[in-house]
Amino acid sequence: MPLPYLLLDIDGVLVPFPAADGSTPPTHVRHTVLPTGRHPDDPVPVWLDPSQGSILTDLLTSGLIIPVWCTSWRKDATTIIGPLLGLPDFPYLDLPRPQITTSHPDGYLWKRDHVDTWLGRAPVVWIDDDFTVLDHGWAQERTARGLPTLLIQPDPYVGLRADHLVEVREWATRQSGTNEALDAV
Repeated sequence: MPLPYLLLDIDGVLVPFPAADGSTPPTHVRHTVLPTGRHPDDPVPVWLDPSQGSILTDLLTSGLIIPVWCTSWRKDATTIIGPLLGLPDFPYLDLPRPQITTSHPDGYLWKRDHVDTWLGRAPVVWIDDDFTVLDHGWAQERTARGLPTLLIQPDPYVGLRADHLVEVREWATRQSGTNEALDAV
């Protein structure tokens, strides 16, 4: 079995949404960035936890997973967000730009159809704050068919926590053990 992919979202994961009072977690530092296509007079504020860079880098370079950005930030994930956190360069999924008014137009996360096709039979751990019950059912069905699939869903107002990354590492280590057992046969 190939190494599992780690699909990583940004908004609500690395960049938590502000609370109703406009506050963000005290661990996060404000940056003003200019995503592709934005007018220079219209930058975007993002809040990132600088400590996540080294923790994520340790996981991303562990050899247990293949990291891929899975975000509407697309290439800007690799050119803006990754560098702000000091992350190693890794690819992104070139997601479509659907004309939708909700992230769940069919009852599940809009990215899923594209991700499902792109993954094929690869194992995956996917971190996104916007999964629905239907997405969790999809993950269970994939796993039942022998395609290990783990969804991690951070609270979008808190974002990614260290325990999420521990869960990813433990899951990926178990997959590695499965791969080693298959290689020994």
